[in-house]
Amino acid sequence: MTHDHRPALLRAALAAAERGWPVIPLRPRSKVPALHGERRCPRTGDCADGHRTFEQRATTDSARIERCWATGPFNVGIATGPAGLLVVDLDTLKPTDEKDTPDGAANFAALCERAGHAVPATHRIRTPSGGQHLYFTAPPGSRFTNTTGTLTPKVDTRAWGGQVVAPGSETPQGPYAVLDNSPVTNLPEWLQKALTAPQRPATAPILPTLARDTDRYAAAVLQREVAAVATTSEGGRQAELLRAVRAVGRFVAWGDLDRATVEAAFTCGGESAGLPPAECRNTIRKALDYSIRTAWPRRTA
Repeated sequence: MTHDHRPALLRAALAAAERGWPVIPLRPRSKVPALHGERRCPRTGDCADGHRTFEQRATTDSARIERCWATGPFNVGIATGPAGLLVVDLDTLKPTDEKDTPDGAANFAALCERAGHAVPATHRIRTPSGGQHLYFTAPPGSRFTNTTGTLTPKVDTRAWGGQVVAPGSETPQGPYAVLDNSPVTNLPEWLQKALTAPQRPATAPILPTLARDTDRYAAAVLQREVAAVATTSEGGRQAELLRAVRAVGRFVAWGDLDRATVEAAFTCGGESAGLPPAECRNTIRKALDYSIRTAWPRRTA
C-alpha cells in the first residue's frame, strides 16, 4: 500500500470535495474564511465581473484545491448550502453559562425525545471544544438558512449562508475529528417541520414601574430599547439584546436609572422575544458590567 505524502489539510480538502462538498480555505488554525470580502474585492480573477461570495467560490475542483492548499496550511471549510447539507451544531457550555445549564447535546436529545424520536444516527464530527456537528442531507430543492437557537438553546444549524469546518482542520483548542463515520442521512421530516414552523410572534413586554424621579430621557431610551429587543426575530435576538443593554448602560453608570430596574425591563423584553430566562440574565449582566466600566463622563453644558 502506498502512503499519501500530501499534506494532511490538502487531503482533508480533497476528501470533502470527493463527497461532492465544495470547500473554501480558512485561515490557518482558524474558522475564519481566508477569502476577501466584498469591501476589499479586487474585481479580478473570479470576481472580474463582480464580487463572488464564498459560496460561489467554493469548489470541488481537485486541481484548484491543490493549487490553493499549496500556498499555505489552510483549514478547510465546507460551504453547507452548495454541498446540499444541513449541519446541526451542538454547542458546549461557556464559562459564562450558569452552572448545571444543559449543553447542546443534552438539549437536542431532549428535543428528540419530546418529538418521539431517537437522536438521529448520521455522520458526526467532534469539534475542538467538545461540541458536535451532525451532518444531514437537505431535501432536494430546499433552501434552509442558518439558525441560532431556533430548535432549542445551544443548538444551531448551518445551511445556505453558512459553512462548517471539515475534519482534519485544527484550531489552538485542538482538531476537528470524525466521531461517527456513518453515512450522511436525510434530514428527518420532523426536524424539517421544526425548522420551518412559524416562530411565535413577540408579545409586548410588561415593563416594571419606574420611580417617579427617573430621568425622562433615560426612561424613554430604556422603553425604546426594550421594545426593540421584544420585537426582534429569531436569529438576532441575543445580539440585539446585547446592543440594547449597552446603549442603556451609560444611564446606569450616571445614576439616571437603577440597575435592578434595567435588568428587570430587559429580562421582560428578552423573554417576550423568546429568549430563555437564563440566557437573558447572563447577557444583560455582562452587557451592563461592560457599559458601566466603559461609560464616558456625562457631558456638561
